[in-house]
Amino acid sequence: MDISALPARERILLTAHDLFYADGIRATGIDRVIAASGVTKVTFYRHFPSKDDLVRAFLDHRHGVWMAWFVDALGRRGAHERAGDAGALLLLVDVMAEWFADPAFRGCAFINSTAEIGASVEGAAQRARAHKREMVEVIAGLLPADAPARMALAQAAALGVDGAIVKAQTGAGHAGDAGHAALAREAVDDLRRLLQALGASIVTSRPSA
Repeated sequence: MDISALPARERILLTAHDLFYADGIRATGIDRVIAASGVTKVTFYRHFPSKDDLVRAFLDHRHGVWMAWFVDALGRRGAHERAGDAGALLLLVDVMAEWFADPAFRGCAFINSTAEIGASVEGAAQRARAHKREMVEVIAGLLPADAPARMALAQAAALGVDGAIVKAQTGAGHAGDAGHAALAREAVDDLRRLLQALGASIVTSRPSA
């Protein structure tokens, strides 16, 4: 996407998003963001008085972008029609496989940022927790409303998703490389087995008619 015509703040934020996600927050300095976004230092600091401000804006933006993709990817696989079906959790398998195959895949930005900056940026950890809570809520929406321990099951599925993300991310090289592809397939298969077990537990835990 050509961002040259966008207002300065949006150019800075979108540039930082791509650089922070691809290369890491600590590895990406402000001067690099300024140069890549084509703004002056004065313009940059008018919109983002510090790097911490930019990091918080990056996490907010990333949350919105990723959640919109996640909900859409589930919807494209029939989540609305299948919601409440004990097997609907398996939709997560294809959704994650789609993401892992994206050449831009570098893992979860929120897991990465927590590992990189921890609590050193005020508000970053809270944003990571809020992101994960919303992901759990979307996953819970796939489950039958009367499923015993519905939120606990959604939490377990979300942990499986996060584990698959981390495993896929540890593949050699980048998305598209043979090493990454092999580990991504393993991660997807592991996730499928976990979600099948969780789906089976829903069926067996329901009282008989």
